[in-house]
Amino acid sequence: MSTSPHRNGDLDGRRILVVDDDPTVAEVAGTYLTAAGFVVDRAADGAEALRQLDALAPDLVVLDVMLPDIDGIETCRRIREAGDTAVLMLTARTSQDDRIDGLEAGADDYLTKPFSPRELVLRVRSVLRRTTSAAPSDAPIVCGGYRIDPAARIATYDGVELNLTAREFDLLEFLARRPGQAFDRTRLLQAVWGWSIGDLSTVTVHVRRLREKIEPDSTHPSHLVTVWGVGYRFDPTGTPPAERSAP
Repeated sequence: MSTSPHRNGDLDGRRILVVDDDPTVAEVAGTYLTAAGFVVDRAADGAEALRQLDALAPDLVVLDVMLPDIDGIETCRRIREAGDTAVLMLTARTSQDDRIDGLEAGADDYLTKPFSPRELVLRVRSVLRRTTSAAPSDAPIVCGGYRIDPAARIATYDGVELNLTAREFDLLEFLARRPGQAFDRTRLLQAVWGWSIGDLSTVTVHVRRLREKIEPDSTHPSHLVTVWGVGYRFDPTGTPPAERSAP
């Protein structure tokens, strides 16, 4: 089988750090990503990954969950604490709870082992385009107390910057461009993640995490509102919880 997928154009030269203690998996992933035009570095455990994160400043980390020292979930949390480097997690686990753990740790995407190397390349491209796609001419979105700047990828509320991951920013931007409109999880998965098929709990987890950062009380959201039987809508002005018909 050919290991020369189409090149990336604007993504050529982006640096990818592959973190996996299985040398075969690391070799295959590295070979395909290199053939696709990326610059690839490797680490065999979480501690080495965190050292290389500081030294190399990769654009994206492909991170295995099952690592011998610091596991992938904890490594992902530390990557997220250090900045907004994109993370795509690899997991041999298939239960929904394990995937949710990765998303809650801050991962932008996940891929279940065994995986197609070509799908890995496509997922890496998708995440990178999502996290770097804003054009400098994009005008800031101002609604209610929110100001969302797609070019700078900065969101503030009442002048205070919101500490959002790349995917949380994408979700907030998409909804803020369409205030008052309700979207189901399938539509959000397509629009924000670029997936036509995927685990809808991905959306649920990111909505919960985003609420924790933008709501005065995330257990009674007044901005990112649940529309029962449909999905979610964004209300930039918010309404008191007692006046809403649905939590």
